Amino acid sequence: VQLVESGGGLVQAGGSLKLSCAASGRTFSGYGMGWFRQAPGKERVFVAAITWIVGVTKFADSVKGRFTISRDRAKNTMYLQMNSLKFEDTAVYYCAALTPGRLTTGEYWGQGTQVTVSS
Repeated sequence: VQLVESGGGLVQAGGSLKLSCAASGRTFSGYGMGWFRQAPGKERVFVAAITWIVGVTKFADSVKGRFTISRDRAKNTMYLQMNSLKFEDTAVYYCAALTPGRLTTGEYWGQGTQVTVSS
């Protein structure tokens, strides 16, 4: 499966962005999809995830209450709505198809999209 992220960009602190991740090639039938991010000089970390069939979600503590995750199964697309953005949310955001049974582990990855929050 190929994953393509879009929606990144530059936004002021307190603003919002919505990221999309489209799975192409065939109908996505995996366990779930998630978002991860990597800030400059840091390791890639988990942000949010959603199971594909039931829609169970999980969030990192740092984004709870500010980010929401959703998916449109008909469009093979996952979304990340990011509100009340902070400078520390600046990172490259990657979407991933999850390892079966593991909400915080990616198995297949997109190329990433840059999110920059100006303070």
